[in-house]
Amino acid sequence: MLSLYDDVETQRLLADYLKKKRKQAKLSREKLAERAQVPASTIRHFEDTAQISLRQFLALWLVLDRMDRLVALTNEPKAMPKTIAEVLRG
Repeated sequence: MLSLYDDVETQRLLADYLKKKRKQAKLSREKLAERAQVPASTIRHFEDTAQISLRQFLALWLVLDRMDRLVALTNEPKAMPKTIAEVLRG
């Protein structure tokens, strides 16, 4: 499948998203570190470089967003209709 995003850009987008969510929640890195059980230095490194372990990423996500939104990415997308007849059938 063709994608307009590569792995590095996607990592950066995810890091920026969680940083934005942290700031919206008015959480310091230290307070987020306490809640997520992830060191503040790791959070700083993640926000600066977009590098983090999957376990730590999930711990941050769990505090800052709904996990079901992330899990939904594992669902197969519905097939797009290929003809007008398929569209009309619904």
